[in-house]
Amino acid sequence: MRDPIDDKAFRGALGRFASGVTVVSTVHEGIDHAMTASAFCSVSIDPPLVLVCSHKNSRFHEAVLQSGVWGVSILAEGGRETSAWFAHRGRPLESQLEGVEHHRGPRTGVALMDEGLAWLECETHAVHDGGDHSILVGSVVFARVRDEIDDPLLYYRSHYGRLVHTDASEKTVYRPPTTQEPA
Repeated sequence: MRDPIDDKAFRGALGRFASGVTVVSTVHEGIDHAMTASAFCSVSIDPPLVLVCSHKNSRFHEAVLQSGVWGVSILAEGGRETSAWFAHRGRPLESQLEGVEHHRGPRTGVALMDEGLAWLECETHAVHDGGDHSILVGSVVFARVRDEIDDPLLYYRSHYGRLVHTDASEKTVYRPPTTQEPA
């Protein structure tokens, strides 16, 4: 049997992984549900699959399992307040989208946040046990990108951050070091 790991060290290690920020949404029986999620990533290009993790005790969790559809709004830097709002537990369910600029996805009708850099609509492909979370794998049925802005909202150690663009980092191409042939 392994020794238990130090909870503080585990949480600290996870907090040191910088990530983008998303709002994941669904609609079930006419009621919108949404949550902030940084536990989001691509799974496959062919077929197009993504995943997000949802706490099993959240209101969102049961709603998304029942609806079978969900949207992902990948937030731009200007989406800090939206991210903080949907991360806040106990917000009113029926009015949680009031004052938040959003539009409806054309395929599933889920709410997509206007402060996004990109939007995905998904149908649930699989659900896997992930301890106190469920790992939701979604088949992407619609994708749209916003080209006029390119500044993502980032999250690191419980703080929001920003991407610093530099000439050196733009579209860096790997060039292997040259070696000299022996004489």
